[in-house]
Amino acid sequence: MNVESFNLDHRTVDAPYVRLADSKTLPAGDVITKYDVRFTQPNRAHLEMPVVHSLEHLFAEHSRNHSDRVIDFSPMGCQTGFYLILQGEWAYDDVLGLVQATLEDVLEAGEVPAANEVQCGWGANHTLEGAQAAARTFLEARDGWSRVTA
Repeated sequence: MNVESFNLDHRTVDAPYVRLADSKTLPAGDVITKYDVRFTQPNRAHLEMPVVHSLEHLFAEHSRNHSDRVIDFSPMGCQTGFYLILQGEWAYDDVLGLVQATLEDVLEAGEVPAANEVQCGWGANHTLEGAQAAARTFLEARDGWSRVTA
């Protein structure tokens, strides 16, 4: 299939994990990399939408404090994780460091950035506490992030 994640057997993965999903060299020679940052076990658990929404805002804002090479942090429609899009080639351990540092920032946050009607299309659909609980659970599994399958 054309979409990389459609070729992944979701029954065999062991979330949470951080997985290189794709790398592309653009026509001008620039490289972008996409990481699958999976929070929950596919088809068994998911993040509620206010948690997804808040993690998206928090990670998008705080990750850029650690790198100017973050392009995007996009939620998966299945609500089990996110795609982290980065500029250039990255050492895997550097990606893990970025994810860890950003989620630690999430734990320290006092509010969800831009969670209002002016800056967000559904400003009321947020939960700082839910995002922090998901971040805490993900961080507690840090030793297993590089293991994608059981």
